[in-house]
Amino acid sequence: MKSRTPIPALMLAASFAWPIAGPAIGQTDALPPPHFHHLHLNSVNPDAAIDYYTAQFPDTAKTVWGGLAALKSPTNVLLLFNKVEAPPPSNAQETAIWHFGWHVTDIRKKVDFYRGHPEVDVQPMYTDDNRVVYVNSDAIPGIKAEIDAARGRGVKPAGGAGVAYISGPDNALIENVGNNPVERFNHVHMYQEDPYCAQIWYRRHLNANVAPALVQNPARTEANCKVPRGEKSFPALVRGGMHRAPTSGVMFDDVAVNWPVTQLDKPLAGTRGHVVDHIGLSVANLDAWVAKLRAEGVKFLEEPHPLGDTRAAMIEGPSREAIELVEVR
Repeated sequence: MKSRTPIPALMLAASFAWPIAGPAIGQTDALPPPHFHHLHLNSVNPDAAIDYYTAQFPDTAKTVWGGLAALKSPTNVLLLFNKVEAPPPSNAQETAIWHFGWHVTDIRKKVDFYRGHPEVDVQPMYTDDNRVVYVNSDAIPGIKAEIDAARGRGVKPAGGAGVAYISGPDNALIENVGNNPVERFNHVHMYQEDPYCAQIWYRRHLNANVAPALVQNPARTEANCKVPRGEKSFPALVRGGMHRAPTSGVMFDDVAVNWPVTQLDKPLAGTRGHVVDHIGLSVANLDAWVAKLRAEGVKFLEEPHPLGDTRAAMIEGPSREAIELVEVR
């Protein structure tokens, strides 16, 4: 299994699973929530990148959408690729889009599978005492005080199902989440400067659904949604741990778009031009959505324009993430 200097990014603890299943709670609005359509990446070699993904995730297939090279997941989620001349910036802490990932059926077998693929870089995760694990459930999770207390009680790592990370083409960070019934694209993990405020933004402006475990109880408002960062916890893809709290998120169909707090002490950079350029959501009536969002004061990065045989517009989210709205009737 090949490894290298880890991508600077946050790792989920084994005791915390992003809630991506079960009924979601949405908002009542004249416009239904958008569907998750695509994730758009910049790549110096889209064809080679797609070959990589089809090799590591055999249930995917190469296709074309809107004139762009694309990868199709079994649930019809697309990865679209834009060819660029120079390697795109890929610091996973710098923008709101941190990584994306797949459900896998057996995380241990998947990591063993990667060991037979020398082109795959499995990313090491660091424990509180600087040991390395490759599946997060092989370490005791939590902040330092929690880990010390658990060790004092004789607690051992849970083992079994967990998550693992690989570095993909153009240094994209890809999470594998096991163990699940089928292998499929299932999430985009982000950072937000104010996670609770971001959930309010996504619900208000995009009528997004929320998995039950992430429903704010009691509900927060813009007056109290800003919360200080919690302590760093482990295991993490960087030495010294990473901030995980507060955390929040939303769902579009069965794709989770969740986020912990940013790791930076400065505003996040815009996602455009980075390895993960933007997320794409599909809507049935683009004009109605443009009118709604414009009336609500949402920032537009791109006005409505032709995209393949349809139309699209692009807005900016609360931490400068680019969100494309694609009309699909």
